Amino acid sequence: MRHKIDEDIQELIVRYRPIIAFRVRKALGAQNTDCEDLVSEILSQVLEKIQTGEFRGESSLGTFVYTITSRRIVDYIREKTKVMKYAPEPAPFPDPQETLEVAEMSDRVKKALSRLKPKYREVLYLYYYQELSRDEVAERLGVSTRKVSELVNYALKLIRKELKS
Repeated sequence: MRHKIDEDIQELIVRYRPIIAFRVRKALGAQNTDCEDLVSEILSQVLEKIQTGEFRGESSLGTFVYTITSRRIVDYIREKTKVMKYAPEPAPFPDPQETLEVAEMSDRVKKALSRLKPKYREVLYLYYYQELSRDEVAERLGVSTRKVSELVNYALKLIRKELKS
């Protein structure tokens, strides 16, 4: 009896695997790397449903296989679509005009910084580029926290003045 069941399973696989593979490739595209896995999964589902008695013979075996194949393809597409739904949007292409303006402004700020006295450059460097707190900058420079605030604010005022001209 077991030999007969194995023969039936083998016959089912030989008969329906090419049909399922054709439908899956047609629906998903032949270049999709998941095609073979999906075909195997569908065949497993068909065999499982036959063995558990879900196939009652109310329709032909071909219709049963077709229905399972169609549903699994739809489920696969839904899964992939859901994953893509949460994928980040690609960054838009940078606007050439904006890129040029940013570069020009960067050059102007760089020139303005170079014209500052070393004590102002150093306090800006420590505070903004090293991202130290005002207390840490004060400790490094040996001045009060209030003096750090004054130096930062005055340096920024000088840079703004330079950028306006």
